[in-house]
Amino acid sequence: MRPRLQVALDSTDLATAFGPLNKVADIVDVIEVGTILIISEGLRAVREIRALYPSATILADVRIAEAGALIARQCFEAGASWVSCVAGASLTTIEQVVKVASEFNAEVQVELGEHYSRETSASWRLVGVQHVIVHRSRDAEVAGILAWGPHDLDRVAELAEMGFTVTVTGGITASDLDVFVGSPVGVVIAGRTIVGADNPRRAALELRSAIERIWP
Repeated sequence: MRPRLQVALDSTDLATAFGPLNKVADIVDVIEVGTILIISEGLRAVREIRALYPSATILADVRIAEAGALIARQCFEAGASWVSCVAGASLTTIEQVVKVASEFNAEVQVELGEHYSRETSASWRLVGVQHVIVHRSRDAEVAGILAWGPHDLDRVAELAEMGFTVTVTGGITASDLDVFVGSPVGVVIAGRTIVGADNPRRAALELRSAIERIWP
């Protein structure tokens, strides 16, 4: 199956986020209301994007660490389709998020940290988590650390075999995607590559074209 394209909106205000979003909403498959945007604007950001794009898949990237049921419910009531949890959250917290998600026919993802555990990941899948994120962090990127190598591709394959939809992220450009040829990636996230581009629509179309070429 061809990966979906997700745009990450990590602006500090909605006005700045809407500019690029309105140019690419018909190209992307998932709209991520990023952590920074939610910190700045609250769940109002989710509500307003849902009102503007009623049929979109919207991720509230709140990175739940605890109080799982409470935070998840607020996100889903605001209009989120998916919510995110951090890998360090307890299994009990993640179970609570999954339980609330099931009430809204919504989905849950967990963002992997630097330390990967197959056993822990398997436990998330067992309780019903649908998505995991494998990423190069912004700090690692700035430090010049190259994250996309054989080890990462092995991790993507292993997680996909467990039944997860595997998301990749971390400063991804269209040219970066060639490293994932033959890899069972489920979602590609692009943030600055799209929203920071002089022409966000052209950047999104380039990513879409690369996805269609690599996963025909």
